[in-house]
Amino acid sequence: QVQLVESGGGLVQPGGSLRLSCAASGNGFSIYDMGWHRQAPGKQRELVASITRDGSTNFADSVKGRFTISRDGAKNTVYLQMNSLSPDDTAVYYCNAEVWTVAVGKRRGYWGQGTQVTVSS
Repeated sequence: QVQLVESGGGLVQPGGSLRLSCAASGNGFSIYDMGWHRQAPGKQRELVASITRDGSTNFADSVKGRFTISRDGAKNTVYLQMNSLSPDDTAVYYCNAEVWTVAVGKRRGYWGQGTQVTVSS
């Protein structure tokens, strides 16, 4: 079994920055694509950013130029650096990863429990 644990959320003022982290743990696994989604109250969950195993990235139009995504393969961790935050960025942010495990023998998606990001003065 693989677990994804997010950290780094919190309350920040408009224009501020936050860095989210998501670490994968478990036994006998290999991680492929990783990413971040978010869900604001009353809205559907949406993709924020993703990164492939070779470092190719993809961003939602609403965060381009403000957010960056990176990963540390040795630590099985993905990061989301969020700058110039606005109240519209307020949401629960979820980490996800496509993971191959020895136990299952094929790739499947895993999700973290989510971390709250609130942008407010």
